[in-house]
Amino acid sequence: MNRRLLAGLLLIGLHVFVGITLIPALALGPLGSALAWAYLVLSAVLMRYGVLVRGAGNALLAWSGLLAMGIFSSLAVFSLLRAFALVVASLLGWESAAVTRGSALAVVAAVLAVTLFGLINARRTARLVERVIAVRALPAGLDGFSIVQLSDIHVGPTIKQGYIDAITRRVNGLSPDLIVITGDLVDGSVAELADDIAPLGRLSSVHGTYVVTGNHEYYSGADSWIAEFERLGMQVLLNRHVLLEHGDARLVLAGIADYSAELFRPSHRSDPAAAFAGAPVDVPRILLAHQPRSATAAVEVGCDLQLSGHTHGGQFWPWMHFVRWQQPWVAGLQRLGDMQIYISRGTGYWGPPLRFGAPSEITRIRLVRAT
Repeated sequence: MNRRLLAGLLLIGLHVFVGITLIPALALGPLGSALAWAYLVLSAVLMRYGVLVRGAGNALLAWSGLLAMGIFSSLAVFSLLRAFALVVASLLGWESAAVTRGSALAVVAAVLAVTLFGLINARRTARLVERVIAVRALPAGLDGFSIVQLSDIHVGPTIKQGYIDAITRRVNGLSPDLIVITGDLVDGSVAELADDIAPLGRLSSVHGTYVVTGNHEYYSGADSWIAEFERLGMQVLLNRHVLLEHGDARLVLAGIADYSAELFRPSHRSDPAAAFAGAPVDVPRILLAHQPRSATAAVEVGCDLQLSGHTHGGQFWPWMHFVRWQQPWVAGLQRLGDMQIYISRGTGYWGPPLRFGAPSEITRIRLVRAT
C-alpha cells in the first residue's frame, strides 16, 4: 500500500478513535459534541496543509495546520494512555462514570497545558546552555576557547526574521571565538526565505561562522542554499576541513554533508575521512556533523569532538523517548571510544511550534585541557 495513503488512513483512524472514546465521556451535550466532532474534522484537514504550504500569503494556514498537528499529537497520545488506563481500571473493578468523565477531562487539561507551555517555550528566544568539554592534548593556547553552536533553526513557515534577529543579537553578545551551525537552517527555498535568514550574516566571532548541511537543506534545494550561506559570509564545510590558528595554537575544524545527503546529491556523500584528509594529526580535531549517528565513522578517523543536532531532543513529550529508534543518543554530551559527541536540542523547532520537556538552546562550549 502507498505510504501516503497508509499515513492518511492512520491519521483519520486516530481522529475517529479520539472522537469515539473522548467526546461521549465529556458529556458536552448535542451542540458541544457536534462542535467537538467539527474540530476533529478540521484538524484532520489542517494537518495535511501545515507542512506543505509555503509563502507569506499562507502564513495563517501554516500556523493553523502546524498548531493543529501539535495539539492532535498530544490529544492522540493522551487518549491512547487514557484508554489503556480505563482497561486496567475495569480489570481492577474501579470503573465508574466518575472515572470515565474525570479521565476525559484530565486528557483535555493535559493537552491544553502541553500546548500552552509548549508554545511559550518554542517561541521565546532560545536559552543559553553552557558546556565545558575537556579535550585530550589540548594546547595551552586553546584552554578556554569558546565555540557557540546553533543547530536546527528551521527558518520557514513560522520562524521568521524577528526570531533569527533575536538569536543573532544573543550570540554576538557572547563574543565567541568561533560560531558553528550544525545543519537544518531552513525549510523552504532561497526565494522564499532569503530575507528571513539574512540576520545570520551579522553573526560575529574571532574565527567566523561555519556551517554544515542537514537533511532539510536537501529538501529545500541544497546547492542554492550553500551558495546563499556563502554569500552571507558563512563558510560551508562540505566534507572538508580548515586549520584555525589561535595565537600560537592550532585547531582542525572539519564538516561533513548530512548523513543522508547522497540520497539527494550523490556527490555530497557524507565522508569524515575525506573531511580530515591532509589534516595534521597532532592538533585537536573537531567535526561538525548534523546527525549524531555519523559518530561511528568519525571516531575511526581520529576525531576528538563531534558537534551535532538533528534530534531536537525530542522537541516535545513524548517524542524524546522515540529518538533512540533512529539515533544512538537524544541530546547532551556523550562518548564513543576516545571521542566525545555533543548533541544540541536545537535552536528553533520543526513542524508544530511546541517545545515541552526539550527546551531549545544556544550552546556555548568552552574547551579545557583534560587532566
